[in-house]
Amino acid sequence: MTNEAAPLRLSPEQLTAPIDLGSLGFVTTDDLDPFRGILGQDRAVEALQFGVAMHRPGYNVFVMGEPGTGRFSYVMHYLRAEAKRQICPEDCVYVNNFEEPREPWVLNLSPGTASELLDDIEKLIDNLLATFPAVFEHPAFQQKKSAIDRAFNQRYDKAIDTVERKALEHSIAVYRDAQNIAFTPMKDGKALDEAEFAQLPEAEREQFHLDIAELEEVLNESLSSLPQWKRESSNQLRELNEQTINEAIGPLLDPLLDRYQGNPRVCDYLQAMRNNLLKTVIDQLVEERALEARPDAYKKLLLTEQYSPSLIVGHPACGGAPVVHEPHPSYDNLFGRIEYSSEQGALVTSYRHIRPGALHRANGGYLVIEAEKLLGEPFVWEALKRALHSRQLKTESPWAELGRLTTVTLTPQVIPLSVKLVLIGSRHVYYTLQDLDPDFQEMFRVLVDFDEDLPRTADSIEGMAQLLKTRTSEEGLSPLTAAAVARVLTYSARLAEHQQRLSARISDIFQLVAEADFIRQLAGDPLTDTGHIERALRAKETRTGRVSARIREDMLSGVILIDTDGAAVGKCNGLTVLEVGDSVFGVPARISATVYPGGNGIVDIEREVNLGQPIHSKGVMILTGYLGSRFAQHFPLEISASIALEQSYGYVDGDSASLGEVCALISALSRTPLKQSFAITGSINQFGEVQAVGGVNEKIEGFFRLCQARGLTGEQGAIIPHSNVPNLMLDQSVLDAVKEGLFAIYAVRHVDEAMALLSGQEVGSANDRGEYPAGSVNALVVERLREICERDQEREEDSDTDTQKD
Repeated sequence: MTNEAAPLRLSPEQLTAPIDLGSLGFVTTDDLDPFRGILGQDRAVEALQFGVAMHRPGYNVFVMGEPGTGRFSYVMHYLRAEAKRQICPEDCVYVNNFEEPREPWVLNLSPGTASELLDDIEKLIDNLLATFPAVFEHPAFQQKKSAIDRAFNQRYDKAIDTVERKALEHSIAVYRDAQNIAFTPMKDGKALDEAEFAQLPEAEREQFHLDIAELEEVLNESLSSLPQWKRESSNQLRELNEQTINEAIGPLLDPLLDRYQGNPRVCDYLQAMRNNLLKTVIDQLVEERALEARPDAYKKLLLTEQYSPSLIVGHPACGGAPVVHEPHPSYDNLFGRIEYSSEQGALVTSYRHIRPGALHRANGGYLVIEAEKLLGEPFVWEALKRALHSRQLKTESPWAELGRLTTVTLTPQVIPLSVKLVLIGSRHVYYTLQDLDPDFQEMFRVLVDFDEDLPRTADSIEGMAQLLKTRTSEEGLSPLTAAAVARVLTYSARLAEHQQRLSARISDIFQLVAEADFIRQLAGDPLTDTGHIERALRAKETRTGRVSARIREDMLSGVILIDTDGAAVGKCNGLTVLEVGDSVFGVPARISATVYPGGNGIVDIEREVNLGQPIHSKGVMILTGYLGSRFAQHFPLEISASIALEQSYGYVDGDSASLGEVCALISALSRTPLKQSFAITGSINQFGEVQAVGGVNEKIEGFFRLCQARGLTGEQGAIIPHSNVPNLMLDQSVLDAVKEGLFAIYAVRHVDEAMALLSGQEVGSANDRGEYPAGSVNALVVERLREICERDQEREEDSDTDTQKD
């Protein structure tokens, strides 16, 4: 180790931050109290409390955070607890609008009473079937009906008798049946048939014809009032029927009117039902012979479809406000739908075919929806905004507006909407909606922001341990030892990528504990200990590590060119991170740079072939600014150079390779070999200052495993930004190798420090005149750049001289 490298080398204690077992204060998690609430999300808890308590339009809630932070479970738990203390909303039913069946009415009832109304109407229907048509068979009704029929018959008979008496005076008989009245000539008191009538003298036959014509006129005159008699008789019979029906249904409906006298809407419906029953009883229960032949079950079905309310929402009497989570927020699932049935090839519907949606069930309470799922459904977002803005809930088909719904449908009465919508989504969805939808901010004025990690304090450590106690108890898992809890907390800090923070991705932590408990069961141990945690971590790494293992095999076999010893000009090992599914691992990659005379500048090969993404291209372009400001203050920066991330065949993004790229470029300019036993990561600015990068633990471990497979020499190591030191939570195998002096981690703040480590030579610092010590790496860079610049100027002068000669 050189004198320059010693201050940059990190000690084993700086590479991780283990949990102090002595500070935990318990032996197993059984010694702890259960945890209530949510860990380390004070800001989110306060915002949610405000959003739930604020009962004004527009104060809907957007819960922002990444999956696994406990956002959904806490929101549901809090809403249910708050909803129990709130007023339960009214029940809601749709009923038939007898005047316009396509526009059903909505009835609101006290919580828990909708089912009672349905039962009452069902009993009423049963009583109607028992009453009718039996009431029309009662002797009193039959007597009144017979009197009406008799009065009509008496009038009719009286008129016919007058005609008969006059006919007898002319020796003519009157014959009548149910349909016709006929006249027949008589002789000697006997009616003549056609043959006998034909034998009469012609004068006598002619007289009979004249008499019959006269009698027909008399008959027509006598029966001229027959339609009026029939009308009067029909009216009297209808009045008798209505009187009989009213007298029969009065004892059935009056108790219901008394029972629901406090609800005018229900009473109005019962009165409308009374009026409609006058027609229904006659049409469906009495005079329709086809129906009379059908069983009572069919008649009951007809009455049910016409009179029984259709339940939309029913609540327990003391259940508090509803809390509804809709996992599949399609249009129908949210707003309800109108179903159809086929009758003789035609689609028909009625108020009984209205089906409620999640908004109906959540009305008066809270509706929880996952934003990503909501935005993936057609028509839903705009319809939901309209409903929230108008505070009205309409049941309609979205296809009607597009002209795709051609059948007759319903227009149910609008239901007033009072619901607090809680959307749960990621930061990306929240900020996208803010940018693209001007109405979003007005509708969702409360942001509940769940942090992805929390400070590592004594309280948060205790809270995490209590949370593990609660979850293991709820799921029937074995208790954890204090050492196992410490290992889980270390894993949490690794997920947070910070020594002084813990990850809020609780689901990942619980997943690890569950897998460790499974291993404990196989081993037959009573408690989950550190060994079970370690085996669970290794098992997951093995399950998801096929790609990383295959890449490492290719490096060992030479398919992927990565050197871990020796030195080379213009080449160094960069550190990258790959994410494949739920597997994240580090992969070393060779960075190469070449320099030659010309004025093309620094060419990023990845960008030229459209593999370099914007952030990576930005990092390469910064190199030009750094080289110019550092080495080309006294002459133009005339250079042609190309930089590539070798053997990369996919898209490259991020600027974490810019430190390695500038080192490879300086190496190529100064012709200084770089040690291949190092791998480097870091971002730089135009002043050469090294900036932090992500995934530093995976990057170090990826290079370490390659070196370990080839054999650790003690010369190998990784170079990282100094600002990434708090992010180090390295694997135990790396820590052991560092302690034994077989591997090293260096933290640098400037490009010069990285070059000093990679080259093993003096880099050189500029004096007041901007000059570097002779023989230093930076001096060699200046000399090479000046040489290229002068060569280009001489070439231009020669070209100008040749032009003048021509």
